[in-house]
Amino acid sequence: MDLCLHLVRQDHGAAHAALIARHMVIPPHRDGGQVQYAPPPPATDPLDGLLEWASARLGKPLRVRDLAAHLNVSPRTLARRFADHLGTSPGAWLLARRIAEARTLLEETDLPVEAIAARVGLASAVNLPRHFRRQVGTTPGAYRRAFRGSRPGSP
Repeated sequence: MDLCLHLVRQDHGAAHAALIARHMVIPPHRDGGQVQYAPPPPATDPLDGLLEWASARLGKPLRVRDLAAHLNVSPRTLARRFADHLGTSPGAWLLARRIAEARTLLEETDLPVEAIAARVGLASAVNLPRHFRRQVGTTPGAYRRAFRGSRPGSP
């Protein structure tokens, strides 16, 4: 192994040899008696896949307590984890995620605002424009017109 790393170092440089050595969990160059280098274990997801789980269920009624129940933690513990790792609250993250999905649907589809509101989990068509304006600074209709421009057959 040492000979192989030596050849890689000569042909491709010390940085590449060090990368291979870390991947192989051996030091890039051993001087007799030197301990092996092992990288730290990969960091675990503090939210244990919750963000992906919630993102896949935006169209369903999701509350903070549902998110906490998915992780088997209290809503307060969930709020601390969100604050520590995302700098926001679970409710604020969920709303921002819903608005981001609404933006995508406004950009890529011709669905009416009411249908988009239902797809992203905002219970009524009144909620989408209110939250959308607060976060994006414009209405969903104006956003769609600005993003898509004037196309034949577009509202």
